[in-house]
Amino acid sequence: MINRRTLLAGVAGAGALVAAPSILRAQGTGPIRIGALNPITGSGSPYGSGMQKMILAVAEAVNAAGGAAGRPIEVFAEDSQTNPQAGVLAAKKLIEANKVQAILGTFSSGVSLAVLPLCNDAGIPLFHCSGAPALSVPPANAKGLGFRFQATNGRFGQAFAAICEKEGFKRPATMAFNNASGIGNTEGFRQAWEAKGGKVVESVVYEPNQASYRSELMKVLAAQPDVIVTGSYLADTTIILREWFQSGQPVRWIIPGWAANPELIQALGPDVTEGVISVDSVSNEGSQAFAQYDAAYQKAMKQPGTANVYAAMTWDMLNVLALAIEAAGSSDMSAVVPKLREVGNPPGTVVSSFAEGKAALKNGKINYDGASSVLDFDQYGDVTPDFGAYFITAGKLERRYVVKI
Repeated sequence: MINRRTLLAGVAGAGALVAAPSILRAQGTGPIRIGALNPITGSGSPYGSGMQKMILAVAEAVNAAGGAAGRPIEVFAEDSQTNPQAGVLAAKKLIEANKVQAILGTFSSGVSLAVLPLCNDAGIPLFHCSGAPALSVPPANAKGLGFRFQATNGRFGQAFAAICEKEGFKRPATMAFNNASGIGNTEGFRQAWEAKGGKVVESVVYEPNQASYRSELMKVLAAQPDVIVTGSYLADTTIILREWFQSGQPVRWIIPGWAANPELIQALGPDVTEGVISVDSVSNEGSQAFAQYDAAYQKAMKQPGTANVYAAMTWDMLNVLALAIEAAGSSDMSAVVPKLREVGNPPGTVVSSFAEGKAALKNGKINYDGASSVLDFDQYGDVTPDFGAYFITAGKLERRYVVKI
């Protein structure tokens, strides 16, 4: 199965390089080993295959351009199963057996929080798509090796508050899955909403993996909210919305895009999901990098690149890592990590691919403008993408506007 196989990013001559003596690899003449740890199965599975394939596509492009610091990229792919325990086992294999020098593409906050300590111990970076605020700071990010290509949950909360204000809601309530991501979303919303002078009429944190969330839902509905903002995943959201619809009480919903997606509509049908507002980060759709990513995604997945915002993030992950390796002239991560902000942030010549950046580095500093966002890392290694407000209408997700925070 593809998720358990070691995948070699297609490079002419890769087989010969893999077969090279270990002494040559130690001297820096063999492939640079990169781990792709994506949610091929589990709740993140709608996105995982596309994420993995974009890492492989960028590796192929890097290798076609002569490699990073003169060395090809070799990708080892594993399935996190969107599960922290499985993610840890896969990360240990990548680090200890495959000797990877970076791990790219963890999805859920639970997996990223479990894997980042292993990366800290190994002295290698983790590039992730998770939202939990705890991933920005110590102890999780004590060594500054965590880099986030998704908005933080706190920034999602700010977007939720901006949409609440724009839509004229006055009495919001919140429901959150009891983990760092779920609570991060609703706490981020509460802080942003209260900063606008508003009040949250009820807040409930629920435990996962229940057959019913009726008692928690009834507590929220008893406060007579006009909208319920959630920090949730697809499985619990499906149950909550079904039980809410059965209650007959009118209320609107604002839900993260990873839970309010086509799979939710398919599970519940158009009547239950009508009017739900789904909020997700929006790729850097006007950029040249996005155009290149979109072409690669359509070739690999037979869908437009806009169908998978997380795949655009993994596309950027390997591009910016390879550029940092090129800028450092080495795959030694103690030299590469400080270069990530150098090649990703302004000032510098704006570039949109590894090949373009490699050429431009010969003349000075570069600024990689990504497919997923402008990709400017702050002091925590976080980026700030824009957000789309998608309304479910007649069983279809329709983006009505973009929110910038």
